[in-house]
Amino acid sequence: MEQNEFKALKTELRHKAKSGIDFITAATVVWLLIYGIWLLESPAFTKSIFTFMIGAVLLPLAFAFSKLFKTQWKIEGNPLQPLGLWLNFAQLIYFPFLFFLLYRNPEYFIMGYAIITGAHLFPYAWLYDEIGYAVGAVLISIGSYVMSFSLLDYIPLYTALVLLLLAIRIYFGKKPLNFTG
Repeated sequence: MEQNEFKALKTELRHKAKSGIDFITAATVVWLLIYGIWLLESPAFTKSIFTFMIGAVLLPLAFAFSKLFKTQWKIEGNPLQPLGLWLNFAQLIYFPFLFFLLYRNPEYFIMGYAIITGAHLFPYAWLYDEIGYAVGAVLISIGSYVMSFSLLDYIPLYTALVLLLLAIRIYFGKKPLNFTG
C-alpha cells in the first residue's frame, strides 16, 4: 500500500467516523454519571461495582450520539475501520489491575479506571490524526494520579471535563495532524 493510499484511508475514516465524537460524547455522559455515583455515601467497593455497571450504557449512548452526529460505525472497504474497535478492546486487558484495586484498595479503583480510560485514548491520536486524543490521554492519566492524593472523589468529574473538551475540539474540527509523513 502506498503512502497516499494509506493517508486517504485514514482521512476517510476520520471524516466518516467524525474522529469518534460519538464515543467521546457518550464517555463524557458516562463519566458524569460515574461522578454522581462517587458522590454517594456508600463504601468505595460499592461505588466501584456501580461504576462498572454504569459503563454498560456507553455503547447505547454512543449509538444514539452517532445518529445525532451522523457518524458511520462501519466503513465498507476501509481496512483501518476495525482498528478503532480493537483499540477500544485493548483497555479490557488492564481490567485485572482494576480487580486488584477493587479487592485490595477499592477507594483507588476510580483512579485506576480513569487512568486506563485516559491511556486507551492515546492511539486514537494516530488513527484520527487528532492531537487532542494524545493530550486528553496524558491529562486524564496524570491528572487522575495527582488528584488521587487529595481529590479522589472528583476524578470522575475531571475525566468528564477533559473528555468534554476533547469532544468540543473534535466537533469544531481543528486541523488534523499528519502522522503518516
